[in-house]
Formats: sequence, C-alpha cells, structure tokens
Amino acid sequence: MSTALQATGVTLRYGAVTAVSDVDISVAPGILHGVIGPNGAGKSSFMDALSGRRKLSAGTVKLGGQDITRRSVTWRRRNGMARSFQKTSVFGAMTVRTQLDMVARKTGEDDLDGIVDALSLRPYLDEVCSSIAYGHQRRVDIAMALLGRPTVVLLDEPGAGLSVEESAQMFDHIRALCTDRDVAVVLVEHDVEGVFRVCDEITVLNLGAVLASGTPAEVRAHPDVIEAYLGSEA
Repeated sequence: MSTALQATGVTLRYGAVTAVSDVDISVAPGILHGVIGPNGAGKSSFMDALSGRRKLSAGTVKLGGQDITRRSVTWRRRNGMARSFQKTSVFGAMTVRTQLDMVARKTGEDDLDGIVDALSLRPYLDEVCSSIAYGHQRRVDIAMALLGRPTVVLLDEPGAGLSVEESAQMFDHIRALCTDRDVAVVLVEHDVEGVFRVCDEITVLNLGAVLASGTPAEVRAHPDVIEAYLGSEA
C-alpha cells in the first residue's frame, strides 16, 4: 500500500521545552488516522509540525514520498496538503457559495458540487456565513480544506464547539469524503468516542511522545492508554 504522508522522528522544541518528541506516523490514501491525548499532550504542536507552521527541531515529513520538511505552508497547500483549524476560518461576510466558488477556482477543484452535497451544504449556499449555525460553519471550513483534491488533509478538532449529534454527523461526513476521495486524513480530536468510531488507526500522545499506536481495538485495550488516558471504563 502506498503512503500519502510519512513523518519520522518528528521533534519540536520551544526553548528548553520539548512539545513533540520523536513521533512517527504513516498514513495511506483513504485512511483516517486519529490523534488523541490529554490536554498538553502535544497534539496541536504535532499538527503544526506536519503542516509546516513550525520548523522541526528534528525529524522528516514526506508527502507522497517527497521530503517536504523544509517546504512552506503555502507550498504544501499547493502540492496536496490541506489543513483546517480548531477555530473556523470562514469569511463571515461572504455567502457560502461565494467563498466556496472562490477557493474552488483558486485550487482548480473539478467537483465542487460533490463536496457541497457530501457535507450537506446545499441548503445554505446563499446564506451569509456569519448567519448560519456554527456546526454548518465547521462544514464550510472542512469543505474549503478539501477543495483542490489534496492527498492529505489535517483536521484540528473538527468537532470543537459542536453538540454530540453535530459532532457525530461531522465525523460521518469526514469518513465518507476520506473514502470517496481516497484522501489520507490526520484528525486531532477531543471527542474520543468519535475517533474510535470512525478512524482506521489511532495514535495516542502523552507529554509529546507516542504512548500507543494501532487500530482502535488495539489502542483501546492498551494498558498504558487505559491507565494514562481512557480510565477504567475504557
């Protein structure tokens, strides 16, 4: 199986503090890989390292086999890596249609209708984005990340601020798009049950290092994960 994203020995230091320590991850096309861990585990810092927002202290990041460790965020977006953030980055004064059309033209997207329908956004196309519910804004944000057919999408807490029902719907949308577009997804999320339900693989971080990695069943049964994170009811 080919690898869309491979990170090896990723380390990120802020002065004397090591936020991410020697983390490896490999994600194939069509695979949804969840990254979980308690607060302060290094999840967002790891996403910053993968996306190029932070310069690595050590390690390498490869996109489709090409070393992109020193490439900029802009270069990565143009060459197949997209990211959405914990806080929505939609343009509040624009209609949903206008901003999606704008990004689709810029990225050369050939199936905007497919993304709109997959994320159930058609009823909101002519609404100003600031006027629609937060859950719908999150879907617009995910749509913009998927435009241009990236091979790798990094999603930073797509369920943040959503109700349990909205979060479940969001995960289902992401799962369907990941499969349909054969895109590799790295998903950082606090909704642990959502991650276990939809992800193919999971990495657990603790204090910046990998505590466990494997299938949801393997991770859920891992004694160190149960002790440090999931608790006795896992």
